Amino acid sequence: MELAVLDKSGKDTGRKVSLSESVFGIEPSEHTVYLDVKQYLANQRQGTHKTKGRSEVAGSTRKLKKQKGSGAARYGDIKNPIFRGGGRIFGPQPRYYGFKLNKKVKIVARKSVLSSSLKADKVIVLEDLSFDSPKTKDFTAIIKGLDLANQRVTLVTADSNSNVYLSSRNIQRFKVVAAADVNTYDLLNCGKLVLTESSVKEIENALS
Repeated sequence: MELAVLDKSGKDTGRKVSLSESVFGIEPSEHTVYLDVKQYLANQRQGTHKTKGRSEVAGSTRKLKKQKGSGAARYGDIKNPIFRGGGRIFGPQPRYYGFKLNKKVKIVARKSVLSSSLKADKVIVLEDLSFDSPKTKDFTAIIKGLDLANQRVTLVTADSNSNVYLSSRNIQRFKVVAAADVNTYDLLNCGKLVLTESSVKEIENALS
């Protein structure tokens, strides 16, 4: 499989990049994609939610009425959960939501998203970007040249490039990620997936 390499203005450079069948041409596995995205979103949760139980709320421990003889249900102090201001029954407690996922499952998930994106014509290969200094105006011109304005886009670069990142971080629905840090969620959560020319080999090496 081959894709044409576009320049910053969106025109064909005449070069083509070869895509590996083992990475961009597999039969997608929806379940592995689901598991990887589920783990990614679970890891984003802080898990710091907390409510106070009966032993933690402020209030007297004095028994409000005698145990028997009133004809009503028994209850103890004012911190009883049935009263307003009492403790919360089975309320949320701090916890860790993450879970283990095998590395091979993650690799299959990323390959599945790349393969399905290529079949859906969502992948664009762009020549390598280089900025002498952060310039959002120049980056916006590239987006317009590629006709990606108002679309959710993930741009994958070969390595971390601070100038490219700083030039794009004020642009809504646009995310720049290095090939070594790319995850299934970023690959999936976009309308167009833009790969720089040198990032293709980095992705294939990481997933092979």
